[in-house]
Parts: sequence; C-alpha cells; structure tokens
Amino acid sequence: MLTTLKTAYSDTRAADLAWALGRDPLPALAVLDLELSDAKVQLRLLGASHQVLLEEDRGTCSETVACMPGSSTPLPLGVAKRVGDWEYEFAARVESLPDGSFAGRAQELLALVADHPNGLAGAFPGSPYAFTAMLAHRYEGQVWWRTWHAYPQDSQLVVTRTRVGVRTPAAL
Repeated sequence: MLTTLKTAYSDTRAADLAWALGRDPLPALAVLDLELSDAKVQLRLLGASHQVLLEEDRGTCSETVACMPGSSTPLPLGVAKRVGDWEYEFAARVESLPDGSFAGRAQELLALVADHPNGLAGAFPGSPYAFTAMLAHRYEGQVWWRTWHAYPQDSQLVVTRTRVGVRTPAAL
C-alpha cells in the first residue's frame, strides 16, 4: 500500500535516526495491520521513520527507528539480543547513491512495496522520492521485516532488516 503522508517533509538526515526496542506505540501517520500465521504485526509510519509492533502468544516486541529527541542510542549497524522467548536480530546500513541513480532506486523500491500485500510506503508531498517504506513476511516460524528511509537531498537510503524468532535451546 502506498499513501501520501499528510505532513511536510522536514530536512532530517540519515545520521539523525536512532533505534529503540520496547517503546510504546507512537503517533502514526499511516498503519498497516497484518496477520502472519499466529503473529499480529503492525507496520507504522512515523514521518521519516518507522515502528513495528509484533504480538504473538509468546509476548510482544516493539522496534522503533526514528529521529527521537533526547535519544542516546544512534542507529546501530547490528543488534542481536533476547527478547523474552525470542531472538531479535537487527541490521542497518546507509547507502549513499550517485545522484543519477537515486531516483531509479527510489522508484524501484516504491513499486516493490506499493504492490505487495504486506507492504506499506508513505511518500511525502512536495519532495520527489522522499519516503519511508516497510515490508513484512513470515518464513520458517520467524517474522522478518525490511525498511527503507529515503533522503533525496543527500541521495541516501537507510536500509534495515529485522528478524524475530523463537529462541532455540543451546545444544549440549
């Protein structure tokens, strides 16, 4: 699903994004509720950022990547930790694209997410290729999501990948 976000695009930068696990739901500009087998997933667009809420019988998980005033946790390259009965893995990278290829990459990503039943993308009015996009799926008992945060003024994409799955007992 592709939506136009009803807010002005502000000059945020990829470097302003922070990561947080376990935050309460924040006000969203667009939401997509998904049922992925026994998991309820809510994809939330928060302006130039995202929040994913996951709920299963085993518990809940909340991931936020946003420009959060007062946050002291910058966007990490990777995180692996236990969250209740789950293993949580997060990875992020910043892609700096040549000016001539940014628009093409942005169009590709928007088309991929807009036509996907488990995808949510929000474009900002008045700024070509300024968007946040999210895509979720379930594979082998684990929930995965990817996100893309576009900063056309810098020709940068922040790309994240998350996996949440049942913790497997250690082999003896």
